[in-house]
Amino acid sequence: QVQLVESGGGLVQAGGSLRLSCACSGRTFARNSMGWFRQVPGKEREFVAAIGWNGGSTLYADSMKGRFAISRDNAKNTVYLQMNSLKPEDTAVYYCAAALTGYTEPTYQPHEYAYWGQGTQVTVSS
Repeated sequence: QVQLVESGGGLVQAGGSLRLSCACSGRTFARNSMGWFRQVPGKEREFVAAIGWNGGSTLYADSMKGRFAISRDNAKNTVYLQMNSLKPEDTAVYYCAAALTGYTEPTYQPHEYAYWGQGTQVTVSS
């Protein structure tokens, strides 16, 4: 059974940092791109960042560039999202996702992801 489990969320003050982790089990995703999305109640899921199969290429939403960094450790089957200079508007549930087989480069399209985690809450106080 494939599972993606996010961790590292929590409550942080504006300007602070958090590091999210996404541990994958049930199969390897070493040849798949991986991504992070976020969602606020009542709004559509929003792309945050994605990383290619070997970590050589990354993609970020404009509002996250320079503040967030995505990375991966294929040996551990884990993806990370380092979030710095957090703002109250970053408050959301953050989800990690594994792309469909054959998608090796980062993509921002939710429909190109096959597996999703259950999400972790990030709350940024002002």
